[in-house]
Amino acid sequence: MKEIKEILKAYAFSLENNEKTALATVVKVEGSSYRQPGARMLITENGALTGAISGGCLEGDALKKAQLVIFQQEAMLVTYDTTDEDDAKFGVGLGCNGIIHILIEPILSTTGNNLIHLLQACLINRETKVLVTLFDLKRKRAAQPGTLLLIDAEKITSNDHFDQVKKDIKSFVLEKAKAVLSSNKSIILPANESGYFAFIEYMAPAIKLNILGAGNDVIPLVKLATLMGWEITIADGRSDLVTSIRFSEAEELIIGKGDEVVGRLGIDNRTAVVLMTHNFNYDLAVLKGLYPYECPYIGVLGPKKKLLKLKEQLLINGVNLKNEEEKVIFGPMGLDIGAEGPEEIALSILSEIKAVMTGSMGGYLKSKDGPIHNNFKTYK
Repeated sequence: MKEIKEILKAYAFSLENNEKTALATVVKVEGSSYRQPGARMLITENGALTGAISGGCLEGDALKKAQLVIFQQEAMLVTYDTTDEDDAKFGVGLGCNGIIHILIEPILSTTGNNLIHLLQACLINRETKVLVTLFDLKRKRAAQPGTLLLIDAEKITSNDHFDQVKKDIKSFVLEKAKAVLSSNKSIILPANESGYFAFIEYMAPAIKLNILGAGNDVIPLVKLATLMGWEITIADGRSDLVTSIRFSEAEELIIGKGDEVVGRLGIDNRTAVVLMTHNFNYDLAVLKGLYPYECPYIGVLGPKKKLLKLKEQLLINGVNLKNEEEKVIFGPMGLDIGAEGPEEIALSILSEIKAVMTGSMGGYLKSKDGPIHNNFKTYK
């Protein structure tokens, strides 16, 4: 979501300066690629770029294509075949060994529910959503429907391009979009026999990081989480530490005792809670108040003995943790990367949270069988 937020900010700036823009989106990848479907880049008519669709090798050529799209006001599908050893013919130095399909769409501010409006709607709340993009691989030079539909659990938001799509394709797309909303996994598949492909993208909210504690060791944790675009809340009973000067990046600052702040913490299935107060009783009050646990990650700073004592006290206080509830508690928290010092410990903690959120084991990539990225399914 961080990339989308930056794109929306850049778009607002270009709108103020009367600059025309286009959005490039990776919609399909065959083989290996630095960025995966859903990567986006905003291009202005003056050549300003926000976001990224590759490791830097495609941006220059995509810029030229995007300026043509802006001039003609028609979407364009561009394919880069990096499996060809003679990739110099593109004017780029590749080496990803994959075929990358990029849809470049002009942004018309006068069009209702254009793709920027749909991206903005993704950020309205923390509900999961699904974004649908149609593109024609067989007829790349033909008019491309583009990004045209957003759905969530309660409503469907579409634009004029969706109204022009044939009825059978509409039904197909809506059916698959609802399935993606339930499965939490993006898919790319042919839209019946139409020649169109549908990129049906699962849009999860940003990870929310609730940090209990406001000591100096929290500062690098906040800075690293901010770089990743996570939403941060700081809570502590020490008012002299919970200040906007110390934690300007945090969305929310909460001051209070452990049992007081719990009710003010936003909790959902994309939330991580980390206990870094260095205060046993405060941590105990938070663990007790959060029960039953509805978030996938609760991290406890300190040795394993501390967590065992916390569990003993929870039991005394009437909280009998079941196996499934114990699985979300991580103590000592963090991946084993040999971390020393606050900055490295922060990296260890955030890496573990990310691994839990994505269902990864957090091992070496070189030891992984199959592709690195497995967060969506592609059908030929």
